[in-house]
Amino acid sequence: MSARTVSLILTAVLVLYFVLLGGRAVALFRDGSPLAVAFGVGVLLLPIVGAWVAWSTIRFGMRTSELGKRLQAEGGLPDTSDLPRMPSGRVDRAAADAWFEERRAEVEASPDDWRCWYRLAVAYDVAGDRGRARETMRKALDLAP
Repeated sequence: MSARTVSLILTAVLVLYFVLLGGRAVALFRDGSPLAVAFGVGVLLLPIVGAWVAWSTIRFGMRTSELGKRLQAEGGLPDTSDLPRMPSGRVDRAAADAWFEERRAEVEASPDDWRCWYRLAVAYDVAGDRGRARETMRKALDLAP
């Protein structure tokens, strides 16, 4: 199953969960007591915040995918297939670090090029640093026209 299919299924389940939470909030509002109404507000805020987080994540994924397609069309998509891998399938740490240093040097040479930032984000991901990979991908998205 593709990542896109899985994310669509999970989003549909999340929407169902938000609808159920909304129903609970309405039931608490109907009770009318101040405590129930306060809980109802809290329960209603959960799906609102959750929907915002879900939309932000989906939007980030769509924008990142679009940037990847653009880079692939230009022939600049990074290729990690030749990096040595451990039995688990992860890239060997020393190889990932060396590949990362090459990508970092690219960014230092061209700090305003979104392509270099995209490749650096992939390098962070290969090295296992997902947080910095997302942060760096955001920089690439900000720089891309």
